[in-house]
Amino acid sequence: MRLDHNSAPLRLARFAGRRAAGGLIVVALLAGALLAAACGRPPAGNGPVTLVFKHAKILGPTDPVADLLRKFEASHPGVRVKSESLPWTTDEQHQYYVVNMEGGGTPAFDVLMLDVIWVPEFARAGWLLDLTDHVPRAELAAHFRSAVEAATFRGRVWALPWIMNVGLLYYRKDLLDKYGLRPPETYEELVGQVHRIRVGERDVGLDGFLWQGKQYEGLVVNALEALWANGTSLLDGDGRLFPDPARAEEALADLRMLIATGVSPPWVTAADEELTRRAFGNGRAVFLRNWPYVLDLLQQPESPVRGRIGIAALPRHAHGIGGAGSTGGAHLGVHRQTRHPELAAALVRFLTSEEAQRTMAGGVALNPTRTALYRDPALLPSHPGFPEIYRLTLAGRPRPVTPYYLMLSATLQPELSAVIVGIKSPRDMVRQSRARVAHMLRDLK
Repeated sequence: MRLDHNSAPLRLARFAGRRAAGGLIVVALLAGALLAAACGRPPAGNGPVTLVFKHAKILGPTDPVADLLRKFEASHPGVRVKSESLPWTTDEQHQYYVVNMEGGGTPAFDVLMLDVIWVPEFARAGWLLDLTDHVPRAELAAHFRSAVEAATFRGRVWALPWIMNVGLLYYRKDLLDKYGLRPPETYEELVGQVHRIRVGERDVGLDGFLWQGKQYEGLVVNALEALWANGTSLLDGDGRLFPDPARAEEALADLRMLIATGVSPPWVTAADEELTRRAFGNGRAVFLRNWPYVLDLLQQPESPVRGRIGIAALPRHAHGIGGAGSTGGAHLGVHRQTRHPELAAALVRFLTSEEAQRTMAGGVALNPTRTALYRDPALLPSHPGFPEIYRLTLAGRPRPVTPYYLMLSATLQPELSAVIVGIKSPRDMVRQSRARVAHMLRDLK
């Protein structure tokens, strides 16, 4: 911890040295307190320090977070970490953070779990502690590059990667093998394979391709992946929405066509990750787009499709070089108003360390951001899909890193929903959204 020459503790030390009887003793005592603070330890005699860690509830058979926090406390005598769970949905989590951080004052928490898309927004608002000088550059290099990019804003690091996600294509390996098919590289191949398997199986209840079409952030993610698959993007380097309108319209028309032709069932327009995961896991679909956590659940002993599942890259469209899944996950940040910045930063570094991420990966269906763990001999027996997930994550792309992302997403969600349910044309949606977002961004600048 760096102490300013005019800081209150040093002014107090100088005053005590001049005025108190036995000044050398007083200065020595105060110097010891300052040294403890500089090393990230609470000063002796001041009672225990409590750090509050806010995070989403960790799902799975065990919760490794509690044991990790006790381990941190053991290595930091006099420090207690209080774990407090937030509601499951990211919208509710975001609302909680905004309400508690916007007003300033004494913070209700010190360390917070962040969706990767919130980091630029929170950094721009001045709510996060700048961690750039707390983390060696070599430590950042141990994480996926896209995860570090999502934690960086204006050249500074505001959070550390903790949990990694990437969009994957799940497929029924047993069905593709039965008909001599390989995982589809294009959406045209995927559509053809769905038709062939349905005819061969004579199963009218077998769905083709499941994805997340509900009006929420998941729909924006699926739309992003469709845009990338067609060789275009949502935003360009200058912040323009749908920089290639023609290709954007094609990508959105293809999403609608999946539903209109029956390749994807109509209920996809109201589906999220769990709804599609359960349907696919019950053996009622050929293909699924979802996150890596699904793989562990599909391989559980009670799963109807255990041992019959494969994963691959998302397909591409005619103009795409290759399909890319959207990266996501969670980062850990420090509240800028914390009274214990050094300790809070130390807790974040500990929870995102290789040791802690190995513990997390072994205990729950959450994937690490540290690339070395995907080759870890201790994890591979229980996570045989790690090498393939690693390869697909390297090809993943982050959502636009901008402080206005949530505004952008909230604006586009009803527009995208209108397209996929067939009440608005892709051309009208693209044209109107470009005008609306350009107007909103002008007002924010």
